[in-house]
Amino acid sequence: MSTRKLYEDDPLDDFLAREITLDGVTKRVHVAGCGPAVIVMTEMPGISPHVARFSRWVRDAGFTVYMPSLFGRDGAVPMAEEGVATFKRVCVSAEFRAFAANESSPVTAWLRALARLAHYECGGPGVGAIGMCFTGNFALTMMLEPAMLAPVLSQPSLPLNDPAGLEIAPDELAAVRRRLEQEDLTVMAYRFEGDRVCTAQRFAAYSQALGERFIARVLPDSAASRAVPPFFEKVVACPHSVVTAHLIDEAGQPTLAARDEILAFFTRRLATDSRGSLQE
Repeated sequence: MSTRKLYEDDPLDDFLAREITLDGVTKRVHVAGCGPAVIVMTEMPGISPHVARFSRWVRDAGFTVYMPSLFGRDGAVPMAEEGVATFKRVCVSAEFRAFAANESSPVTAWLRALARLAHYECGGPGVGAIGMCFTGNFALTMMLEPAMLAPVLSQPSLPLNDPAGLEIAPDELAAVRRRLEQEDLTVMAYRFEGDRVCTAQRFAAYSQALGERFIARVLPDSAASRAVPPFFEKVVACPHSVVTAHLIDEAGQPTLAARDEILAFFTRRLATDSRGSLQE
């Protein structure tokens, strides 16, 4: 994998930018790789070089990455002023119910359709997905789509005004739990201990709702990188982005171990043939 600079805008020129229309809504989706599909949903304030780096790790692990453009400027380094402006726009967007507990954001219906398309295009047992921050819970709601098999929630941050709230409708949450139990599936989730946006109360609520199907990983604040882009330094101002901005790309680091666990989770759930054996 070629080394990309994390503090310069990323042209994303090793991805194919596709305009995909589903349910009458068109969004740009950056696609790369081959193998079973994994949908990487960006954190606030958009597809940064750090988010793109994570997608390349997924691609290089043997998957086809679908990285939808949901907000912000694709490939941009997260600057403070521009990031705040994006945050404010998204908070009032009808697609994202940023302050609504016990409701699912409408954009998740489009993302479920994307999972169906990705499964059709890539084959394999099913599709994986990871949501981060603003999109953190979306991978869970996407489990209403039968093609979804491997959901990862990284620092899920909605609803913003309820630290213990869950951004999913109760009937949908019940349906997801039934499916997890019936198909022996699990949800992986990650946060930093001192994250003020994705709180311990939220993880406790997930655990109560999903039981042993919810596998939580809580990293110490000392594991977070201090060399972060301006938006994370000045606006977020706490350990937050486990596999992107706050990841330390060095052997033995807890954030790198989290990344490797996520990639292994995708491999375990998705890289099997119709007989259930690992692909060569």
